[in-house]
Amino acid sequence: MHTQRLTSAARYLGHLLADARRQLLALRERLRTVEDIQDARGIALLREWLSPEQNAQFDASKCFEVVGCDSGKRYRISYCKGTNVHELDKAGRPVLGWCFVPSGNLVAGDVMLAQKIALETNENGALTVANRFPAHAPRRPNVFLRRAY
Repeated sequence: MHTQRLTSAARYLGHLLADARRQLLALRERLRTVEDIQDARGIALLREWLSPEQNAQFDASKCFEVVGCDSGKRYRISYCKGTNVHELDKAGRPVLGWCFVPSGNLVAGDVMLAQKIALETNENGALTVANRFPAHAPRRPNVFLRRAY
């Protein structure tokens, strides 16, 4: 009698878990779709603000260059939400990284647009609140990869 009840309860729980998993996967897919739509809208808005040259750069390498309004320095803004602004030397090589982002949970296109506008209209103000980082930060070793001896 108890064995039959336990078996029945286990089957019932199994069905509940399977249903919950299906619902979770469906919800995850809906969220992924919403995030894709938000990301596409952010990129579309960014592209409206880019010059034809910047749009061509973005098409080619998912980054574009801007000129700071105060110093005349060139910066490269890469597709990302942070640590994506690099100050460039005259040869176009990164010399210093800058990290500044608007507050809020924004998609990459919106962050990049805010960074572009900030550098082109208030470069000194943007860099005052920005964190600096080395242009070529050393890569952390992957502790999960082991050498075979």
